[in-house]
Amino acid sequence: MTYRPKSEFLGIMIQRGYMADCTDLQALDDALIEGPVTAYIGYDATAASLHVGHLLNIMMLRWWQKTGNRPITLMGGGTTKVGDPSFRSEERPLLDNAAIQSNIDGMARVFGRYLRYGDDAALMLNNAEWLDSLNYLEFLRDIGRHFSVNRMLSFESVRSRLDREQSLSFLEFNYMILQAYDFLELYRRYDCRLQMGGSDQWGNIVNGVDLTRRVLDAEVWGLTSPLLTTSDGRKMGKSAGGAVWLSADMLSPYEFWQFWRNTTDADVGRFLKLYTELPVEECERLGGLQGAEINDAKIILANQVTTLLHGADAAASAEATAREVFEQGGAGGDLEVVTLPPSAIGEGLSVVQMLAQSGLTASGKEAKRLIAESGLRLNNDLVTDPQRMLTADEIGGGIKVSIGRKKHRMLRLG
Repeated sequence: MTYRPKSEFLGIMIQRGYMADCTDLQALDDALIEGPVTAYIGYDATAASLHVGHLLNIMMLRWWQKTGNRPITLMGGGTTKVGDPSFRSEERPLLDNAAIQSNIDGMARVFGRYLRYGDDAALMLNNAEWLDSLNYLEFLRDIGRHFSVNRMLSFESVRSRLDREQSLSFLEFNYMILQAYDFLELYRRYDCRLQMGGSDQWGNIVNGVDLTRRVLDAEVWGLTSPLLTTSDGRKMGKSAGGAVWLSADMLSPYEFWQFWRNTTDADVGRFLKLYTELPVEECERLGGLQGAEINDAKIILANQVTTLLHGADAAASAEATAREVFEQGGAGGDLEVVTLPPSAIGEGLSVVQMLAQSGLTASGKEAKRLIAESGLRLNNDLVTDPQRMLTADEIGGGIKVSIGRKKHRMLRLG
């Protein structure tokens, strides 16, 4: 990117790697120099918790507030009833009002860790406030006339679905209009002039910018972050056990800490810039460490990210537990190490396959019986699903395997 921003926020976005696209970078930069600007990111309430895939944009809102601007977290109490079709192969399950509100309550607790709410601070809003009361005919006449179906069909998020001859319901097709209308309402009610989101939301964001300009003749902007993948091409936020949740009651602080501790060497520096507030120079120094020293950088990464979400005490406790498990063997003395060849892992293998191939059980049948009898723990966590998958990254960081109360081994790749 050749443009050199003058504002602190955009400087951080570019230097730390948050920036993908902006509808008018210089105009946004000028507005930020003039004074505080209000921006929002929308979150549909499709689950009881946010996950690591949301964390990059949450950090953008945090930096937005830290640089003197006002963030809005927009809960999709209305749009969740429709479901965003962007880059999905099928329609989302429809949730009732009670489930949506329960999910919003869970998500709100996570935002409270990263943003300061209250007077003249961050706002948390729900788009059901204006979407639930829309008059359909008036909405079509006043808002729908500004949208070209031809243009809507040209967006990659829609075209990719149709090209695969997968059904796109009329309900879902309305989603981008409703999201655009959110931007218009937020500008009208709160002078919100910027929408941010992941790059998969670019088409929806541009629609909102265009609609707000057409209807209210307002200058507003859109800014997107890159869709993040790990260095080996996996979608950020996925692990062998599923989504990496941000709520402690869905994923323990220790498991959250371990997710970051097991970061691939090549991703450490980049993740330090994106998910911590350490100075960029320190992130680059830590990311450049080699050999065993890179593990020290991973511990710093895990501690920093866990502290932001769960607090310093939870991070310290997780590190202490990890040291006990990995360095002291959990019950005194070093653990006997069992190795698996990387070729055995491929894109992943189940815990049953892991036990049988490593020789920790005599057969897959014995492994299944062990799990059924609650006799297997990984990193001290009980395993109940014989189909749980393990990845090379997870095993590469070392896993403590406990069979019953007395048999403990350290599983590594070798």
